Amino acid sequence: MKNDSATACNAPLIFNLFPRYFSTVDEWSGIIPHASRMGFNWIYVNPFHEVGYSGSLYAIKNYYRLNKFFLKSGADQSDWHPLRKFVAACKTAGCSVMMDLVINHTAFDSVLVKTNPGWYRRDNEGKLVCPRAIDPANAANVTIWGDLAEIDNSGSADRKGLWDYWDKLVGYFQEMGITGFRCDAAYQVPADLWRFLIASAKKRYPRTVFLAETLGCRLEEIDSLKGTGFDYLYNSSKYWEFDQPWCIEQHGRNKNVAPSISFPESHDTTRLAADWPGTLDVQKSRYLFCALFSHGILMPMGYEYGAKVKMDVVHGAVSQLEEPQWDLSDWIKEINILKNNIPVLFEEGSWNVLFPYDRDMLFLEKRSDKGSKSIFVCVNKNKQNGRSVSIDECPNEVKSCKKMITPFTETKQKQTPNPFRLEPAEIVLFL
Repeated sequence: MKNDSATACNAPLIFNLFPRYFSTVDEWSGIIPHASRMGFNWIYVNPFHEVGYSGSLYAIKNYYRLNKFFLKSGADQSDWHPLRKFVAACKTAGCSVMMDLVINHTAFDSVLVKTNPGWYRRDNEGKLVCPRAIDPANAANVTIWGDLAEIDNSGSADRKGLWDYWDKLVGYFQEMGITGFRCDAAYQVPADLWRFLIASAKKRYPRTVFLAETLGCRLEEIDSLKGTGFDYLYNSSKYWEFDQPWCIEQHGRNKNVAPSISFPESHDTTRLAADWPGTLDVQKSRYLFCALFSHGILMPMGYEYGAKVKMDVVHGAVSQLEEPQWDLSDWIKEINILKNNIPVLFEEGSWNVLFPYDRDMLFLEKRSDKGSKSIFVCVNKNKQNGRSVSIDECPNEVKSCKKMITPFTETKQKQTPNPFRLEPAEIVLFL
């Protein structure tokens, strides 16, 4: 029996509310009905804590105070009533709330630097260490985040006090009703600390969900998180152009750690609609592939309208909200329902490539890990041109399929025509 509501889906369908696009926390609740109507069952909010001198949402100065930029002038930053009200409104709408858990660093001017100086990494001169990243293509190109200070979660002399602080922090927001934690740069935090925090959190509330942000790290660093208790991790399918095997290989390897979440864009990336060719077909294609590829999806607000301005964690503002160039809200709802109604789509599954990568289209199979039927997928790799496809061009597995779905136009099953048409960047399914 099929579910009539996308919100019944047991896969995490995550809508990213970007707090800098609202004047106050009180306005956040206004977007809940929109996210719920599209079938999202989680609302994820970027950091809302008091920030340091740089103003970056990820440069947290005080975890127990709200960012003054999200409050009315003169409001008490230690009053969490506005956030509690938002969480309650989400629950009423059938959505769970996910927040960022940033524990690998704080703002350089964090209150913890004064109250607990021994919790930080320091250089040979005793100065705070700032996070840095080396460009893999050019070792001389080093980025240093001077507004941040690294936490010494491994070697602090007061490791117990530090770890207990993080545990109490998680519990504090669990008590508010927040049941999801996106763990920023999870690979930069000791596996033993995650094991401790996740076990403790799930003892307090078993349905708490932990999502590991693992983008840009080595595969070995992702492997180190196995057995820590993470429910999900991000995958890199957004960057796959269907021309090399790396994405399928990573999927097969990382599923041994945890199921994954796909995203067509995020607050860390440029907007898809701003990238070439910036068409509605490509916008549909990337969201649909997310729905097919992994257990869950994350979509930032504005994607449904073709937003082009990148989310800015330092300078983002209400004034940067754009007029819609299209509205995919109803279509996204249909895709979320489709994901719920085909069992293999709301599990991680296993992917098999059925066609050479050098062709202008790619055929894939998604196999179930739970005994459900496979689906077959055809992707038009050409983002500008469509083409007609004869069944004779298809792999044998697809030739034997009697039904197909063309989600760009409708999500109902129909007889597989011969030939069938692929529009630019279009993805079709065979059952």
